[in-house]
Amino acid sequence: MIDRSNVKAVQTRYQDMLFKSVVPFWLNHAQDTQYGGISTCLDRSGNIYSPDKSVWMQGRTAWTFSRLCNQYGVQDEWLNMAKSCIDFLDQHCIDPADGRMYFTVTQDGRPLRKRRYFFSEAFYTIGHAEYALAAGDQQALEQARYYYTFICRLYDDPSSDPFKIWPKTLPETRRMRSFSSCMIMLDVTSVMRRCDPENSELYDRWSKRFADDIIRYHYKPEFHCVLETVGEAGEFLSELPEGRVINAGHAIECSWFMADEASYRNDPVLMQQALDIYNGAMKWGWDEVYGGIKYFVDVLGHPPVQYEHDMKLWWPVSEALIASLKHYLETGGQRYWNDFERLTDYMETYLADLDYGEWFGYLRRDNKPTEPPAKGGIYKGPFHVPRALMAIDLMLQTLAQKL
Repeated sequence: MIDRSNVKAVQTRYQDMLFKSVVPFWLNHAQDTQYGGISTCLDRSGNIYSPDKSVWMQGRTAWTFSRLCNQYGVQDEWLNMAKSCIDFLDQHCIDPADGRMYFTVTQDGRPLRKRRYFFSEAFYTIGHAEYALAAGDQQALEQARYYYTFICRLYDDPSSDPFKIWPKTLPETRRMRSFSSCMIMLDVTSVMRRCDPENSELYDRWSKRFADDIIRYHYKPEFHCVLETVGEAGEFLSELPEGRVINAGHAIECSWFMADEASYRNDPVLMQQALDIYNGAMKWGWDEVYGGIKYFVDVLGHPPVQYEHDMKLWWPVSEALIASLKHYLETGGQRYWNDFERLTDYMETYLADLDYGEWFGYLRRDNKPTEPPAKGGIYKGPFHVPRALMAIDLMLQTLAQKL
C-alpha cells in the first residue's frame, strides 16, 4: 500500500544514506588538501590505494557537490569541494596543445593518459555549469558553454578532433556508432539548459538531435532494447559480439534522460519510447536467480565477450532506482513502484556498506563483494550514488505531496 507515511519513511531512509553515509565518506576520505581535487581510488574504509586521479571524477565531483548546494542550500564544505575540483580541472587537466582533456593525471596534476572519447570534456562541462549556478561564477559558465560547443562539434564531425588517435576500429574497414555518446550528451544538454536558461533554444535543438539519434540508430523495438554499438546507419551487426551487446544499466539510465526530455517537450511518443527502453532493459538485465542487474547481455544469447558480464556494479542499480521512481511518477503504473521497492531492498541488502559508509562498487554474480572491496576507483566516485539519492529525495517529496 502506497500511502504518505510509507513514502515519507522511505524518503527518510534515502536522506539518511545521503547525508550520514555517502556525502561524509567522500568529504572525510577523498579531498586532496595538498594538491586540490579529489582522490577516488579508495578501499572499503576510505584508504587511498592509488594516488593517480581520474579527470572524469574531478568533473563529476564538482557537479555533485555543486548540485548539493543548489538543491539543499550552500554549505561551505560542499562548495569548497566543488571549487577545489573546478580549479584542479582548469589548472591541470586540459592539454594546452589541442584543448582536449586528459583521462588520468598524477596526484599533482601531471598528464598520464588521454582517450579519444569526449567524456572528460562532458563531465568538465556539467561540473562547471552546476558550479556556476551554485557560486554565481560567470567564468565557470563561460567555460561550460565553450566545452559544450566543443563537444557538439566533435559529435557532429569527429574528423574535426584536434587530438588525432586511431579509433578502436578503423572506419575505413568498419564504421560504427556508439550509444554512449548520444546518451551522455542528452544528459549534459539537460544540465546546461537548467543552468544556462538564456541559451535554451540552443540546448533544445541539440537535445532533440541526441534523442532522435538514440531512437533512429540504437533503439531496436524488435528486441525491446537499445544496442551499444550499431552500424553507421543503425544496422544490427548480428555477426559481431560488440554489435549484439546490451548494457542494461546504460539503457535504464537513458530511459530517465529521455523521460525528462519527453516531459520537457510534452511529447507522449518519446515518453512511451522511454518506458519501452526501461521495460526491455529490466527484462534483459535483471538476474532472476540472484537479483541485481547483470552488466552485459548478448541479445542473441551468445556468450558475452566481456569477462565482467555477469557482475553486479553500483551504477546500474543507482540508475534503475531513479528510473523506476520517475516512471512511476509519470504513469502511476504499479510495476514501476514494485521495481523501486525491489531495487531498494537489493541496494540496502547488498550494496550499502553499513559499517564504513557509501556503497560497494563491485559485486560478483552471487552479490558478494569482490575481495578486497573497493569503494572508488578511476570510474567510481561521488556521482552515480549521490545523484540517485538526491533525485530520489526530490521525487519522493513530490509523491508525498500528491498523496
